[in-house]
Parts: sequence; C-alpha cells; structure tokens
Amino acid sequence: MAVYKPTELLEFLKELGISPKKALSQNFLIDGNIIRKIVKSAHLSSDDIVLEIGSGPGSLTESLLETGAKVIAVEKDRILADALNRLKSPGKNLEIHSADILTFPIEKYTSNKKLKVIANLPYNITTAIIAKLVPRRDLFSSLTLMVQEEVARRFTADPNTPEYGSFTVFLNFFSDPSYAFKVSKNCFYPVPKVESAIVTLTLKEPPKNLDQEQFFKMTRRAFEQRRKMLKVSLKELYDQSLIQDALRSIDLSPLARPQELSLDQFIKLFNRLLA
Repeated sequence: MAVYKPTELLEFLKELGISPKKALSQNFLIDGNIIRKIVKSAHLSSDDIVLEIGSGPGSLTESLLETGAKVIAVEKDRILADALNRLKSPGKNLEIHSADILTFPIEKYTSNKKLKVIANLPYNITTAIIAKLVPRRDLFSSLTLMVQEEVARRFTADPNTPEYGSFTVFLNFFSDPSYAFKVSKNCFYPVPKVESAIVTLTLKEPPKNLDQEQFFKMTRRAFEQRRKMLKVSLKELYDQSLIQDALRSIDLSPLARPQELSLDQFIKLFNRLLA
C-alpha cells in the first residue's frame, strides 16, 4: 500500500489503530514528488546501503527499496516498525529495528561499505542526532536530511550572515553541507507549524593534528556572544592581547567578531592562540 497519499495514510493509520504522536514529532510525508526528490538527492544505486532514520509509515522506505539499495530502517515507534515488515519481499533487502537512533548500536550493523543516511529527523532532537552522526566518517559517506527550514539555513550558512553560527562551523569541520530544496509544511500530515528543507552533508576527512574538544569549546564560546568582538567573548579562555595578536597574525582585524571568520580562519586562530 502506498501511504504517502493523504487518504491512504489515514486509512493505514486507522488500520493500525494509531494516530501521529506529537511527543515523537511524527509528521508524515504525503507528497510523492518530494519523496522522489529526496531519493534523487541521495544519488542512490543498487550497491548502496542506506540507514533510514524515522521510517514512519514507510513511504520513503518503499522508494528507497525500489533503487535496489539495502535499507536498514530504524523506527522508534514499535507499531510503525512492525508494519514495515509488509515491505519485505524477494529482491528487497530490508532490515528493521525498533530503536532510538541516539542509542542504536550502528557499528553492529555496518560492513566494510560506508552507509548513506537518509532521515526525516524528529525536529526536537535534530541537533543531537546530527552531532552524533556527522563525525563518523568511518561509518557514513553522506547524510540526506529533512530538517526545519530555518535550521537548514543555519547548517548551510556562509560567514557574515545572520544564520552563521557555531554549529555551522561544526558541520563544515566534518562535512560539505549543501541546501537541496524547500519542503512546504503542506506536504505533511499532520501539518507542522514550520516549513522544512532537505540538506545534504557529504562527509570529509576533518582537519588533522587538532584538539577537537578544545577547538569546539572555543567556537561555541565565541558564538555565545556573537555580537561581541572575539577579544571579549574569548577572554575567559585566552588573554585579550594574545587574541588580538593572533587575529593580526592571520590578517584579521583585532576587532573581529565570530561571524566574520570562516572555518579555515577559526582553525588558524586556534593554532595561533596555542602557539
């Protein structure tokens, strides 16, 4: 049964005796064109292994299986996870797990081939999930994600824009983020209060010989007071004169603010502060 059309979805949920759970941020896609665009954005082939997070009723799962790729579906809702068994058939390689992705032992289900993540993420824990997955280039090659529109803009923002922040820097450290397309809130049931968008994170080798914990401590602290100059926002971590000298040494104004620095400039600043 195709469950991306409103009437079919409502009938499907009625047969299961359930309704969308607000606590799980369940807003189900009801637009076949969007589903096809998501699959296209992930550039799938029959050789791929997909980790699908939040499979829901399985409309996207069904389209993923049609590419010939193996799909590992992780769905927290037990009833919906059990219902995915209807998609199993000869020639369709589908594994189903009813689990929370934040505690799911992904390593146990991977092989020598890196996975492609495709997910309609629960918006209340989007950042937590991405923060867990993006550093794992050993497991994943790319992440194609449905997120809130304003979050997508932050993920893919350029320096010197209002959306640019510490999480933008974090994502650029581990990946090349790109904005794919906007998704109207009317493409979901129930209709959420916000617009959505698809972003793709192509994972890459992060900068080497750098203390990641200390580096991200610095960038987070910098953006906690984004309107203040770095010499002020970072003064609890480093001496003010040292900060100004470090900024000058990388050809930046000693009065620079965090949103002015690219990832590369933040790395150069960090290394100069430790020199």
